[in-house]
Amino acid sequence: MDRKIPNIMGTQHPDNAGVPFFKNHQNPFISAYREIDEAYENFSTLDADEYMWDWEGKHADASVIDRLYSEHYDYFKQHPLGKDKFLTFRFPNIWEEKGYSLMQAMTTILSAEDFAKDLGFDQRPLFEAILPMTQSADQLIEMEDKFASLAHYKSKEFNTGHENSDTLQMIPLFEGFQSQLDAPEILTKFLEMYKKHFGRDVEYMRVFLAGSDSALSNGFLNSIIGNKLALSHLAKFEQDSGLPIYPIAGMGSTVFRGGLSPMMLDRYLEEFPGLKTATIQSAFRYDYPLDVVEPAIMKLREGLQQSKFEIIPEDDEKTLLEIAEKAAKEYHVTLDPLINDLQPIFDVFPKRRDRHQHVGIIGYSRDVDGYKMPRAITFTGALYSIGVPPEFIGVGRVLTKLSDKELTVLRKYYHNIKGDYEHVAKYFSKEALTALQNQNPAWKAVDDDIEGIEKLFNIVAGPETEEQEKHAQLAADLVKISDDTTKTTLIQRQATLRKFLG
Repeated sequence: MDRKIPNIMGTQHPDNAGVPFFKNHQNPFISAYREIDEAYENFSTLDADEYMWDWEGKHADASVIDRLYSEHYDYFKQHPLGKDKFLTFRFPNIWEEKGYSLMQAMTTILSAEDFAKDLGFDQRPLFEAILPMTQSADQLIEMEDKFASLAHYKSKEFNTGHENSDTLQMIPLFEGFQSQLDAPEILTKFLEMYKKHFGRDVEYMRVFLAGSDSALSNGFLNSIIGNKLALSHLAKFEQDSGLPIYPIAGMGSTVFRGGLSPMMLDRYLEEFPGLKTATIQSAFRYDYPLDVVEPAIMKLREGLQQSKFEIIPEDDEKTLLEIAEKAAKEYHVTLDPLINDLQPIFDVFPKRRDRHQHVGIIGYSRDVDGYKMPRAITFTGALYSIGVPPEFIGVGRVLTKLSDKELTVLRKYYHNIKGDYEHVAKYFSKEALTALQNQNPAWKAVDDDIEGIEKLFNIVAGPETEEQEKHAQLAADLVKISDDTTKTTLIQRQATLRKFLG
């Protein structure tokens, strides 16, 4: 296969606390217009292989290829899109949200091909697209069909002197625990349908596993076990089918959302064997100085290129599934009575990107136990801001009830569990949690979780450094004040101290 598989994918996830290095004023917000400069900087300064252009629930600039090629022609002549660097659209899922922007995204792919040919480029700049919340093989086939018919229509009715390519390689994005485990069944069906439908074989597949939304839906422990089992299932699928699989993981800087930061590379590569593409989100890129970020990207690329799948034996998988189920159950029972207390924090959470606000018309909202949930970054950041890292919710009490055998299996596959909890425990604020408990006794359950983890791993939750002390104090202030503007300011200050927004 002559295709270069990208290892480093920059994304637009709005989890940065700090100001992007390419902005010359102190505002961390990135407008839709500036996202094109951002994509270029990710390629040219950070040497990212790929950049995700997101059409899901947010404003996306359709002039992306025109502007990149027009404004940076010399760079892309040396590093052509589609060959050396890659821009990959994340489509809206038309089964989950209104498809207003899908046709625009597909038309952009087609007109970008015309534009590149007119400029003398040999290859299509865009040829792959991500389908979020993939549930079935039929959805992937339908997206490719829609693209092919649009390509035929455009070539016939809007002749530009070029025949448009009518193929588009879909990258399924599996978000929930079950859909990640079922990925091989969906892929098997897709390969059969693809051969029958298009009369050709699939050469390889890139498969995207979400880290954030699965944690939001079922809690941290359930999510990390799900990611590990999904990678094991993909390894077996590759072995059985002979089809090369290149997994992508969507993970942020905080442990709850996957734990990929420049400071945690060894831990990340150890915990997710077999990954080939990592998403470096906004916090990874903008909350550390460039002389930290650039070598981190090089090290991450090398690690991913050498990363090999690990197949988890059936007995151990069964044990991990049981633990994951217990963890999800405890997470829901614990979280439900706390959501209303968190709402005022969600409402004042700082914004970093232009996103659609018309949830229900254009977008959709995450739903957990009937509660409308914010996006994972807001959820994670809100809990950190009140001094209660979300990694604890429901986990402490589950771990203390596990048998020795269960604990041994968990530690065998989750190597850094103790280190992860030592790390997140430093952002716990006892004073803030006590104030929350006084308002709502349901917070006592979280106290039990934290105590359980302290005992099990022999750690003490609470700040250690001066910065962490400051963070804990701001958390205690945040839960007591009512002024919205002040709340947003405190959240922003805390995010800067911990080097991620959410």
